[in-house]
Amino acid sequence: MHEYSVIVIGGGPAGLAAALKSFENLDDKRILIIERDSFLGGILNQCIHPGFGLHYFKEELTGPEYAQRFIELVEKNGIEYLTDTHVMDITPEKEVTIVNKHGLKKLKAKAIVLAMGARERTRGAVQIPGTRPAGIFTAGQAQRFINIEGYKIGKKAVIVGSGDIGLIMARRLTLEGIEVKAVVEIMPYSTGLRRNIVQCLEDFGIPLLLSHKVVKIHGNERVEGVTISVVDSDFKEIPGTQRFIECDTVLFSVGLIPENELSKKAGVVIDERTGGPFVDNTFSTTANGIFACGNVLHIHDLVDNVTLEAETAGKYAALYCQNPELFQKGKLTNIIASDGIRYVVPQHLNRNFLEPTILRFRVNNVYHDKVILLINSGKKLLKIKKQYLSPGEMESIALSEKILSQMDFSEDIILKLEDDK
Repeated sequence: MHEYSVIVIGGGPAGLAAALKSFENLDDKRILIIERDSFLGGILNQCIHPGFGLHYFKEELTGPEYAQRFIELVEKNGIEYLTDTHVMDITPEKEVTIVNKHGLKKLKAKAIVLAMGARERTRGAVQIPGTRPAGIFTAGQAQRFINIEGYKIGKKAVIVGSGDIGLIMARRLTLEGIEVKAVVEIMPYSTGLRRNIVQCLEDFGIPLLLSHKVVKIHGNERVEGVTISVVDSDFKEIPGTQRFIECDTVLFSVGLIPENELSKKAGVVIDERTGGPFVDNTFSTTANGIFACGNVLHIHDLVDNVTLEAETAGKYAALYCQNPELFQKGKLTNIIASDGIRYVVPQHLNRNFLEPTILRFRVNNVYHDKVILLINSGKKLLKIKKQYLSPGEMESIALSEKILSQMDFSEDIILKLEDDK
């Protein structure tokens, strides 16, 4: 059995950053990255649009350019990686079973970083009636076909859901000469970033139909069109509002799901609100020596934040290899998402590592003129006014040294919204 200090599962932006930071912090530099695709870089390889790196590198890059900077560092430092390799199993004892063209192999690690990313929800997840013709894609699948495989996937398209991938693909399809008839969103607000709504829809005159849903897909051999309807506050169709849109292609951008089947095999407890593991501020999961970062932990809107989070996970995975006793689970303080906050990550604070920490969170609705409050032991430790909050935009606050010095760690830390009076 081959033994490593740190095994990183996933060679996308999270896995690359975690591996590099572990490498920096380990004397025993036996680190392995395992990637199921043929190349490192993950989803960034098909994201050829600009907009990456503005926060981390202070310059605008495409997805492949962003990934390449980390790939070059991995190769320069001689960090071992396997591509075209699937992880079949992870045990709580940190044994990893892999399979590739060389066969089946078992590996052993002192620490594991989970960085498997996320998968897309499909048509079946939103249960849209109709036949099963050609021309139906998830937004990411269409992105790969166009940007990597070089296919033109249709002539007239409707996009279901307004997630960031769908918004970006609305622009990409238009640039490829495919007419985007509409982006249809069941919620009364977009689930994507505001900048993508402006740059990908408004700049190209593509309609965003909020509080609408596709009620049927038409066509036998090929998509021929969709029927859409306005919905009420309970997402039920409003009679008399149905209309037909002719199209030959339908893209689904209805959310991402953290890829945590392997995490569960390793005994990691999953937070139903994020779809990813419960973690503390070291990004340690509930399973000893197993860390998580990136979209496998919670769905991000900026890869720059993925990188920062993964670097923290990689640093502490390296420290776990040297001092596992510091990661005792009894030293945790709960961080609780309350009134108006859908979730917060991390969900715990390890009192052995009271260092400045970023809390990332999403709200559960669109709000105007609210105050974000951080409360501990009845004291309001932080108060931030916000004119606008949306579930499509991830928010963050910093637990500074000053704030940490005022905390009673025997009491829960509560994050909530309040009216700005």
